[in-house]
Amino acid sequence: MRRIAVLTSGGDAPGMNAAIRAVVRYSIYKGLQIFGIERGYKGLIEGDLKEMLIPSVGDIIHRGGTMLRSARCLEFMEEEGKKRALNILDVFKIDGLVVIGGDGTFRGAKTLCDAGFPVIGVPGTIDNDLAYTDYTIGFDTALNTVLDAVSKLRDTTSSHERVSIIEVMGRNCGDIALYTGLGGGAEEILVPETKHDIDNICKKILLSANRGKTQSIIMVAEGVGSANDICAQIHEKTGLDVRATILGHIQRGGSPTAKDRILASQFAAHAVQCLLDGKSSRVVGIRENKIMDMDITEALDMKSKFNESMYELTKILSI
Repeated sequence: MRRIAVLTSGGDAPGMNAAIRAVVRYSIYKGLQIFGIERGYKGLIEGDLKEMLIPSVGDIIHRGGTMLRSARCLEFMEEEGKKRALNILDVFKIDGLVVIGGDGTFRGAKTLCDAGFPVIGVPGTIDNDLAYTDYTIGFDTALNTVLDAVSKLRDTTSSHERVSIIEVMGRNCGDIALYTGLGGGAEEILVPETKHDIDNICKKILLSANRGKTQSIIMVAEGVGSANDICAQIHEKTGLDVRATILGHIQRGGSPTAKDRILASQFAAHAVQCLLDGKSSRVVGIRENKIMDMDITEALDMKSKFNESMYELTKILSI
């Protein structure tokens, strides 16, 4: 293992730059030559690689996004695209690859692994939807971004005695809604992992209003459906002033929290060490506060377990 490369793929997440920095500096410290691949698998297919030096990653640990940029690449999903990627890696004499991203990124990495090329995955996604690891890079920062927005919305919701429906990201995983709902004191949390009854929600809002509560916050994970549709249903049934706010891509941006910077650095260093130890087809993660790695196929096959106890706690505390 003399030359390795790093790329970021899929949706950007705060902390990706911290991970890139750690991959580069840990590699150089260990005597490796390190290359950065621009724009994910698209850049790999196009041969958009550049050597990274210590100064290349200076002043980025606190920056959101990814300095290597990211792009979707349908061509990589085709057999010809995969062959071209392997050819590019051979041309640049790359011995191993670290990929930073989510589920789609890892599935792309697995195709390279299946072809015999050493790849280690680092989980970078705000969705926290990779079942094998307790946390992914970017999740904590996204939570803090959402909580800041919830606090601001609660001010105006209270002033106007409204019901505020807040839609957050997460695809088919409700973790962002669940964690921010608990942390932000939401009255209701709607997530894809559980069913909801709009009539029960309306009843709870009305009972709260009858005992003097002037506002309600309802967190909605995007996998449940449109916040605007839920807003319209609640207004039609209750006649209350209901407003929807879709936070969108602001959840992806911003300076990463200390937790995301530290996790990213630990994950990245562990990934490089895996390559140095002769490991391949592995993904890095954290379980019970310990950095670990496991087989990529096993990791992708794992089913997410919804945190039922946390969800029940939100129900109790929102009475």
